[in-house]
Amino acid sequence: QLQLVESGGGLVQHWGSLRLSCTASEFSLEKYAIAWFRQAPGKEREEVSCISGADDSTYYRTSMKGRNTISRDKAKNTVYLEMDSLNAEDTGVYYCAADQSCHLYAGGTYRPRTGEEYAPWGQGAQVPVSS
Repeated sequence: QLQLVESGGGLVQHWGSLRLSCTASEFSLEKYAIAWFRQAPGKEREEVSCISGADDSTYYRTSMKGRNTISRDKAKNTVYLEMDSLNAEDTGVYYCAADQSCHLYAGGTYRPRTGEEYAPWGQGAQVPVSS
């Protein structure tokens, strides 16, 4: 299991912005697809975004499109998830995971998952959004 560390969480105001970081100390993220997941209180974990390791193509869950930006800084061995216009539904613990590729349907559209295959998870980054 590839160990990743999430950071950057914290209390944010409604309509506020936040940038989460995902990094690894023992391997390079450069060629891996990195996916971000969110687990809201009392709900199942859901994938919200992914960046391809092959060509840095980016994918977003429908509810996150236009509000989030996933990016990679190869020099810092870090993948970011920048979130804007946050609302209460964005509250949760955010996790990242590494894989060979982002998961797509046969037609090439993004296929968000629940991510059971990446267990055990790290501590994640808590993002409470105040109303």
